[in-house]
Amino acid sequence: MGTFNHRRYRAFAPVHKPDRRWPNRRMHHAPVWTSVDLRDGNQALVSPMSVEQKLRMFDLLVRMGFREIEVGFPAASQPDFDFVRRIIEEGRIPEQVTIQVLTQAREALIDRTFEALKGVRRAIVHVYNSTNPAQRAQVFGLDREGIQAIAVRGAEWVKAGAARYPETEWVFQYSPESFSTTEPDYAVEICEAVNGVWRPDQGQAVILNLPATVESSMPNVFADQIEWFCDHLRGREHVQISVHTHNDRGCAVAAAELAVLAGADRVEGTLFGNGERTGNMDILTMAMNLYSQGIDPQLDMSVGTEIAEIYTACTGMVVPPRHPWFGELVYTAFSGSHQDAIRKGMQHRRGREDAVWEVPYLPVDPTDLGRKYEEVVRINSQSGKGGVAHVLERDHGISLPRWLAQDFSVVVQAASEQETGEVSSAQIYALFRRHYCHPAEDWHLRRYRLSREGEQVAAIVVVGPEARPHIMQGKGSGAVGALVDALMQSLGVRAEVEQFDQHALGSGTGARAMACARVSVDHGHAAASAVAFGEDTTEAALQAVLSAIGRSVAKNVVPLADAISCPVLIDG
Repeated sequence: MGTFNHRRYRAFAPVHKPDRRWPNRRMHHAPVWTSVDLRDGNQALVSPMSVEQKLRMFDLLVRMGFREIEVGFPAASQPDFDFVRRIIEEGRIPEQVTIQVLTQAREALIDRTFEALKGVRRAIVHVYNSTNPAQRAQVFGLDREGIQAIAVRGAEWVKAGAARYPETEWVFQYSPESFSTTEPDYAVEICEAVNGVWRPDQGQAVILNLPATVESSMPNVFADQIEWFCDHLRGREHVQISVHTHNDRGCAVAAAELAVLAGADRVEGTLFGNGERTGNMDILTMAMNLYSQGIDPQLDMSVGTEIAEIYTACTGMVVPPRHPWFGELVYTAFSGSHQDAIRKGMQHRRGREDAVWEVPYLPVDPTDLGRKYEEVVRINSQSGKGGVAHVLERDHGISLPRWLAQDFSVVVQAASEQETGEVSSAQIYALFRRHYCHPAEDWHLRRYRLSREGEQVAAIVVVGPEARPHIMQGKGSGAVGALVDALMQSLGVRAEVEQFDQHALGSGTGARAMACARVSVDHGHAAASAVAFGEDTTEAALQAVLSAIGRSVAKNVVPLADAISCPVLIDG
């Protein structure tokens, strides 16, 4: 295995918490959401956002309903400073939105932060310092008392800075960075020391933000840490507990969800999980998880495609096609059995659109996110009769009987395998028309006349080229039976209709009709299927039978390669 040596790592030590209560809790409402796209997400980009891109992202976040938006680190970056000043001076911050800014626990940076916020109605000043053993020893060379002193001085500078701008409503936020790898008792100790400066018990609004700066444990362990912290923090009722999870183990959303069960009130994250290394907690995924459980996420995600487009335009990052809820392919079914179940589920909902959503393989209605049903069922070599039938019905108003759907799915599958890829709706329709709907000229129905003779129907049928038509006569229990008899009497063709289906297309007296027939002919000819459209069901039925006989006798089957590339044909 070379240098791939797991013995260099050690298991994360869990919190001893036999009295954990969070596993038995349920979420009933959304937490407070705080977007950190414009700061944490922005600092992780190869090319950070320009001011104009940040403005576009900010406007999107406001439209989505975010009430708290971290807008930058103004003391560390002139573009961030300029952006904060611009949204304040141009009145771009709605009354219901509170902006948040980040600063380290250093006096000069804190002073510069308050300069950037001058004139704002309400703001969250977020100060942090690292607290875990590795950073204490390797980065700062300080013990627990030394690190706590940094936090306390930072809290004092924040309090003093806010006092210089009494016209603003200030909220103070402290993060013991790397909380998840900090000793639980020390995390409580340092946060209580900060509270001792800010005095939330006397009315100062305070947020204690507990980050999994580098995700190091399973989500249930992080939930234990949050619940332990809440249980041991004095004055817990006076502060808001926030979490900020990262995705190093791929569990940022799960960790945030369990943290809310464990007592967190607030969640920081980004759209699509953008952020350093493997990213931040994806607010969109967690919010949609709530939505799918019947809980109002307090965010508007109905323009999901626009959210993805703006995100990509502003960050240069793409949304993976399998991204939960918002990826291009997450509501798409290629599998035949999945397509069939979706088709039947959608049919079951007709006339019951207000009922609780329960469609196989679709956890939510894709249209809730601005998606189209056309994106749900797509056809390739893995698809089956249900998917093919669904596409024809959805896009072209053609409902196939089960036997013909089975027959046609084989045709489409072969075409897909030949093309080695997806078959579009237009190609499926063209293939259907070319394969089933074009009779040989000798079997083209020109005219017919029916009359009732007692219990039987007498038919006179004219088929073939207009220049040399063939006239046939026969009798039967119905129009199709009379045609079969006429074929036997006139041409000696013994035909048996194995399958037959017909229905009107559309509604009203001018509606056209479609008929499908599968016919076998004697003398060793293989059975063949055909479809016909007519001004009425009788015309369509007669032509369908004639077309099927013609295909059986003449083996008039169009090559798949021609059909798959042919243009879409219009009825009539």
